[in-house]
Amino acid sequence: MFQNLSELKDKKILVVGLGKTGVSLTKLLVEQGAQVTISDHKSKPELSGTVEQVEGLGVKLDLGGHSPKTFLIQDLIILSPGVPSNLKIFDYATAHGIKITNEAEFVSQFIKEPVVAVTGTNGKTSVARLAEAFLKESGIEVWVGGNNFQPLTEYLRSEVKAKVVIAEMSSYMLEKVDTFNPVNIVFSNLAENHLDRYKSMEDYINAKRKIFKNTNQATTSILNADDNAVVELARDPIVQKGRIFYFSRKTSLEPQIMNIGGAVNVGDEIRVRTGPEIEYYSSKNIKMLGKHSIENMMAAILVAREHGANHDAIQKVMDTFSGLPHRLEYIRKVGGVRFYNDSKATNVHAVLRALDAFNENVILIMGGKDTNLSFEALKGPVKRKVKSLILVGEAKERVNRDIGDFSETFLIGTFEEAVLIAYQKSRINDVVLLSPGCPSTDMFDNFEERGDYFREIINKFR
Repeated sequence: MFQNLSELKDKKILVVGLGKTGVSLTKLLVEQGAQVTISDHKSKPELSGTVEQVEGLGVKLDLGGHSPKTFLIQDLIILSPGVPSNLKIFDYATAHGIKITNEAEFVSQFIKEPVVAVTGTNGKTSVARLAEAFLKESGIEVWVGGNNFQPLTEYLRSEVKAKVVIAEMSSYMLEKVDTFNPVNIVFSNLAENHLDRYKSMEDYINAKRKIFKNTNQATTSILNADDNAVVELARDPIVQKGRIFYFSRKTSLEPQIMNIGGAVNVGDEIRVRTGPEIEYYSSKNIKMLGKHSIENMMAAILVAREHGANHDAIQKVMDTFSGLPHRLEYIRKVGGVRFYNDSKATNVHAVLRALDAFNENVILIMGGKDTNLSFEALKGPVKRKVKSLILVGEAKERVNRDIGDFSETFLIGTFEEAVLIAYQKSRINDVVLLSPGCPSTDMFDNFEERGDYFREIINKFR
């Protein structure tokens, strides 16, 4: 598309979606001398917080809908991740010869440093943060962006020149991938998600699959051998073009994985091979809850070793890293009851992983935006481990239909009331777990706001 940022000068470029990414894109394009228009289906009052950030930049605004006339006078249209790529207006523009891309694909063509692309249904952010910590502790300059981080565009706007760029890639960001060509691809796991955006699980998988589009002999893919859906993807001939490192918690796979390269969890040890020798790391002091944390750790070690992180630095981080906010985050103990904030658990697979970290006596708070997911996979764990199920938000009726018969269940009107009921139902040695299984946007702006409010309520308990 373009070789250098300087080629953007005087180009007519339409940015669709004025969220965090849209603002960042707009600023970059204006800095490069492009003629920028912003289109968003929301009105100016609805976008007041973000419109303020682009006012004074000399950009045109097409708000409150998408005007066909605006779309047809552009040299290029760039979509923000939150904008579905299957809107009719995009078909109309494409039919008239207008090139459409998205932020991830557009920005990646200008990043000259090695890129590590991290995707999967859950665990992406944890893998990216761990890999970043391993590399930084080894004295290696690294920049992290994408999905739950700052927009990738910010790397181009910054003065930083990293040795490696880690990009957390959601399915939304992968929908328009064409030339994106990372040196490493991490695929953490694959489970049902985002069925409010995709017509089927197959459509969701097809979006994720695009991360492998340009795999070649220089690509190393780091894949979860314990996830059948990921293993199935790895059979694709395009994936097989590159080198593959598998990671696994199954001791039985150790001989096979150590032969070809990868990581295996054996007891209190993680065994890693990325070169001629096998390396050994102790997992005794890992502070993060859940077996999935070991999976995330293995994936991140493989990334870090690929880019020169050293053994001692990796071990030091493994012994001290306490996890990320809103991901099985321990808040406090009140009256013998432990409270955990897992607000980032926005799908069923994430709730399964959270429940796997506890034995029994869980008071589980679930619910949020209804995204057409089935919660039936939770029947067994809820029946075995959950004393009380507290449901709140738009999806509470759907969750109740699927799993409400497998625990004492309460449908609650407000989030605060749900937390208070959970506390009332708890006894000494119980766990109160916020692991919603749904996005937060029916009641909150994002999962961070939901988790922060949960923490705020808990911290008031005496």
